[in-house]
Amino acid sequence: MSSKSQPPANTAQFNVRLPTELKTRLENYAELVGRPQATVASDALADYLDWRTPQIEALKKSIAAADQGDFASADEVAQFFKAYET
Repeated sequence: MSSKSQPPANTAQFNVRLPTELKTRLENYAELVGRPQATVASDALADYLDWRTPQIEALKKSIAAADQGDFASADEVAQFFKAYET
């Protein structure tokens, strides 16, 4: 086996079952951009996690603050909405 066909050393294999329609979309997109399906899927997952992880972390932080009674005052809420009035 040549080194060209081996994946980079810093990768791990992960198998996932996809709905047929999603697999077809992945195949079509990979062909359109001329990239391997695995690369397209890996990039898409990385982009999703880069976007979604901070959202979940912020949500958990906000829930913890609310559980501790750390809420905005009525005046702070009114100022917030006033800033966005048209």
